[in-house]
Amino acid sequence: MKLIRHGEAGKETPGIQDENGRHLDCSLFGEDWNEEFFTSNGLERLKTWLKSNHQLLKEIPAGSRIGSPIARPSKIICIGLNYRKHAAEAGMAVPEVPIIFMKATSSLCGPFDPIFIPKNSVKTDWEVELAVVIGKRAKYVSKGDALDYVAGYCVHNDVSERDFQLHHGGQWVKGKSADHFAPLGPVLVTADEIADPHNLRLWLKLNGKILQDSNTSDLVFDIPTLISHLSQYMTLLPGDVISTGTPAGVGMGLKPEPKYLQPGDIVELGIDGLGQSRQVAMNDPEA
Repeated sequence: MKLIRHGEAGKETPGIQDENGRHLDCSLFGEDWNEEFFTSNGLERLKTWLKSNHQLLKEIPAGSRIGSPIARPSKIICIGLNYRKHAAEAGMAVPEVPIIFMKATSSLCGPFDPIFIPKNSVKTDWEVELAVVIGKRAKYVSKGDALDYVAGYCVHNDVSERDFQLHHGGQWVKGKSADHFAPLGPVLVTADEIADPHNLRLWLKLNGKILQDSNTSDLVFDIPTLISHLSQYMTLLPGDVISTGTPAGVGMGLKPEPKYLQPGDIVELGIDGLGQSRQVAMNDPEA
């Protein structure tokens, strides 16, 4: 299945994308795609419900806003330097254990919402990433069992303000958590539809020019390793997002000099089987 959410920000309602690419409203199901839904075996219940009720679903009007395919999760956990070439362009060693940082859940937004360049920002950057959504409570999980805890996968732009991240003291979270710094979607594709999450092309364009183009086969730490590792230190709850890292081609690493987002820049990104998203950069309207 491909899950979506649509409507005004903060008031989204659930839906699906069917095999013909149509967006259908699932309000009749009576639940949002959130922690409670995943906890209560929601994916299987929804699959069964759709067999009897698919014909009752109304098509979502063209042009409707698409939100994050999951409601705000308890955690957005990100993995740093998880592609070898990205570590090289950042001038950092390939890590021996996963580098973990958090992204505020208030940064979550829809896949076609604008990127807000924060007040006093000089280095807002882009990062296409494969996001893993947890489907059931995970604690002390073995690598061998880890994929059993995956609900599905999404496209994620881990937008980052490099000056905040690297030069404002403390941890990276400062540069990762501004409003609209986590465009997620357009769809949550359930795990059963992705034959091999470790062989997916992921790419990003800035103003029509390809800057990131890689494959998840190049991950330093694969998805089972990440889930198992994280679950030793914290309980992963249904709906939690693990963003698995970005390949080379971010603005910070461009040669001969770095490049960062300016108002009006268009960012397009996608992953095989998971769809494409598009964001236009603009100054934060509250700045």
